[in-house]
Amino acid sequence: MPKALETVLEIDLKSLEHNYRFLRSKLNPGTKFLSVVKAFAYGSDADQIALKLQELGTDYFAVAYVKEGVALRKAGITKPILVLHPQPVNLEILIEFQLEPSMYSFGILNQFTALLNRKEINRYPVHIKFNTGLNRLGFAEKDVESLLELLENKDTLKIVSLFSHLAATEDPKEEAFTRKQIAKFEKISVEVTNRLKIQPIRHILNTSGILNYQEAQYDMVRSGIGLYGYGNEARYDAELKPIATLKTIISQIHHLSPSDTVGYNRAYVSRSSRVSATLPIGHADGIGRQYGKGKTFVLVNGKMAPIIGNVCMDMIMIDITDIPSKEGDEVILYGPELSAHEVAKTANTISYELITGISQRVRRIYSS
Repeated sequence: MPKALETVLEIDLKSLEHNYRFLRSKLNPGTKFLSVVKAFAYGSDADQIALKLQELGTDYFAVAYVKEGVALRKAGITKPILVLHPQPVNLEILIEFQLEPSMYSFGILNQFTALLNRKEINRYPVHIKFNTGLNRLGFAEKDVESLLELLENKDTLKIVSLFSHLAATEDPKEEAFTRKQIAKFEKISVEVTNRLKIQPIRHILNTSGILNYQEAQYDMVRSGIGLYGYGNEARYDAELKPIATLKTIISQIHHLSPSDTVGYNRAYVSRSSRVSATLPIGHADGIGRQYGKGKTFVLVNGKMAPIIGNVCMDMIMIDITDIPSKEGDEVILYGPELSAHEVAKTANTISYELITGISQRVRRIYSS
């Protein structure tokens, strides 16, 4: 791509294809693949990412909320879209755009069933979520009997899948807990399928699950962070390619004298003659204040430069004293050359938070 002339997020669709094919290579031939494109496809661009994944042959998509699914439909996505966390107020539009809701509680199940009855709709596709230990959403094991009584002999719903969410597939120390979750899901799903005499898709593995628990593939797997180039482990990060590079430029260079200060609250004090550069990106763009005060580095002309002072709303300042630089030079905040995982660690957070937090005012550009 040409050199950045402003703050941009470069999205490499070839790297997306590489990651998709790598993850699929870990699956049995008949295992379906669900691509998670919630949160603007993890901070990139849901429309372009989903269109590319649809072209590559993904079987399913997942989003968090109905609004995200509607946007995908308007962008031309025709594959099934699972809405992981539908809200009752959005159920009518969910039906209008042929989205498939997760039924995670008796409340959402009863409200959706009542709506279908009023509209005289039968066999609407839904996904039943079970809580096997993450304790966010899903029917508990103790709910299964009551749930089955509600679902038996009803034509209103078509149960497309049964699924659960694992809590710690990337952590070897939690293997026993993960296997306990898988065993619980196996028990519940067998009971449900036998009782209702159905053969739904079953899925429980996320990205780290695909890589570490391949024997629990069931009928489908789900991947989010892996598609975007992060495997939560160094050995898998080496196999994946970050699809996004956050770039900006140097707007102005300052020559600081000893005791000069930089930024709000004079948070940086120069102890000697230093050179600083101001960049047109700040916490309104997703680079939060936690990255300031020397904790985090950016890449300038191949060398690491620390962020100094407090991160401002629209600007950050960096120390380029030992880096030959000029105004207009390109600066990399994260990407293949500087992992978002490593950058996030400097602020005691995770790559997910960093990459999904990039503001929509940052222009997205694409290579394929």
